[in-house]
Amino acid sequence: MKQLIRFFSAFFLALTLLTAAGCASTQKHEGTGEYVDDSVITTKVKAAILHEPSLSSAEINVETFKGVVQLSGFVNSSADIAKAVAVARGVGGVKSVKNDMRLK
Repeated sequence: MKQLIRFFSAFFLALTLLTAAGCASTQKHEGTGEYVDDSVITTKVKAAILHEPSLSSAEINVETFKGVVQLSGFVNSSADIAKAVAVARGVGGVKSVKNDMRLK
């Protein structure tokens, strides 16, 4: 009976370790915690852009991967590009900003 209990204990320990390893991040994949963090950063950047009256937030797309924010879309001027990048950099948790925005 004790061997059966040890077997099940070892089995569940191995299963737990494998599950935890499956949630770990790699260079191209995010772990669960990082995905949630990136979602929060994306939401904060979108809100910051929305509250900036000189920017058309509907035409600026925001994506985040491991704290790196990518801005894309179309804007009216180079000043709008610079402003959007500055706003994104000012958000907490942003490590860097990639600018893929284009002029209309």
